[in-house]
Amino acid sequence: MYIPKHFQMKDEQLILNFIEENSFATLFSTVSGSPYATHLPLLLDRDENVLVGHFARANSQWKDIENQEVLAVFLGPHTYVTPVWYDTDLAVPTWNYVAAHVYGKAELIKNQDELMEHLHVLVDKYEDKNSPYRLNVLDSKFAEGLSKGVVGLKINIEKIEAKAKLSQNKSKEIQERIIEHLEQSTSENSRKIAEWMRGN
Repeated sequence: MYIPKHFQMKDEQLILNFIEENSFATLFSTVSGSPYATHLPLLLDRDENVLVGHFARANSQWKDIENQEVLAVFLGPHTYVTPVWYDTDLAVPTWNYVAAHVYGKAELIKNQDELMEHLHVLVDKYEDKNSPYRLNVLDSKFAEGLSKGVVGLKINIEKIEAKAKLSQNKSKEIQERIIEHLEQSTSENSRKIAEWMRGN
């Protein structure tokens, strides 16, 4: 990923937190020599230094992914920034955003118990705490059939790059003007970028 120095994220804990909070990723690999991408949740296991997810079995991306170096892209908030807010005509529009790229070797989860454990963790992460829905309340045959419709995946993390492009290359005064405008936006993405800019 192209990362100018002033946009590079270096705080490891901040980067890992970002990946966990923005876990719906785009996973890139090659299928029959051509680029291929799937959008899917990938859960970070910090202890094992892996990302864990699964494909629909009908998705051909899994069939030759094992041992490939793959790229998982995690995109956070993003928004357009108009030069009108800079209070000068000598500027161009830009886009502020936060993103992380995770590179690693793909490995299929062949153990059915491990796959079921992943599916339980996945549901528990995203299901509302007060929701009665959990995989362990499903009929066992139904849950078993569900697991047969997917293929589990681990990505052994080799490298992480992260970028927070938040107008750090502008003066403090211009940054403050951008933040004030973004905070007034009806777009949740814009308001979140304002939060990131304030925190920066």
